[in-house]
Amino acid sequence: MTVAPAALAVDDQSARRSKRGEKKMMANTKKRLTSRWATAAALVIAAVWTVPTFGLFLTSFRPPDLINTTGWWTIFQNWGFTLDNYATALQTGNSQLDMAGAFINSITITIPAVVLPISVALLAAYAFAWIDFKGKNILFIGVFALQIVPIQMALIPLLQLFSQGTIFGFPVVEPFGSAGYAQVWIAHTIFGLPLVIYLLHNFVSEIPADVIEAARVDGAGHGQIFFRIILPLTAPAIASVAIFQFLWVWNDLLVALIFADGNVAPITKLLAEMTGSRGQDWYLLTAGAFIALIVPLIVFLSLQRFFVRGLLAGSTKG
Repeated sequence: MTVAPAALAVDDQSARRSKRGEKKMMANTKKRLTSRWATAAALVIAAVWTVPTFGLFLTSFRPPDLINTTGWWTIFQNWGFTLDNYATALQTGNSQLDMAGAFINSITITIPAVVLPISVALLAAYAFAWIDFKGKNILFIGVFALQIVPIQMALIPLLQLFSQGTIFGFPVVEPFGSAGYAQVWIAHTIFGLPLVIYLLHNFVSEIPADVIEAARVDGAGHGQIFFRIILPLTAPAIASVAIFQFLWVWNDLLVALIFADGNVAPITKLLAEMTGSRGQDWYLLTAGAFIALIVPLIVFLSLQRFFVRGLLAGSTKG
């Protein structure tokens, strides 16, 4: 069924009104949240948070003997810089994997582990917000309650499922070696869905009901409403949730230790092995940490505008 031109005009007008309302809401929220004391507190927190990061960054360029004998704050008294830490960190690895391979593995794991839960959660959020069905409230409470279930409780059941070679009757495909990426994608998707559904539901439910009703009156189905109204209006929220999910998956070590082994291990697992058998090479972590930081930093800076819009859009109603 096609949507009449009048419906398209209503949709465009509603979208423009929503954008104007979003800008006004962001301005009001900024006015309410901005104060001298809040700004001063934010600057203090930023300074406290930045100092150790800056110290770690300086340490990554210092020779190992200076790192083991002096602190980074004595850099002017104990001058010395080298790139050997980064060169050694990039060459660190085992018989199956090196740093470059682990870096690629992290990207290969993280991107699907972000796209899959957000795709499923968007559909679930729309259903919970705008579709009436029996038991909706009870089911939503159940999804909300899953957020407090520790991940450790699900590790053994998941391992039992993966050991059978199938998940819900579907084979776990392992095309990349002895241990494939599929089980890591499934694990991250399952663990991330409750929180992602809850966050996206808060944004989707705030879309004005008049916009949805106008589209329904003009004959739009759920598919047209979802793709032409829900997705464009929730783009900032999707970007915000994507950043959170991306950072969580990229920095994850627990799931990687359990489900990602051999030649599919991510960079966090290789970093854990970089210190040596007795931790004698701990100084290499300073360089390895900043190597692992490159991609999350690029993602955050590129989506920062949408991230701020998403946070402000969910801060108030009206």
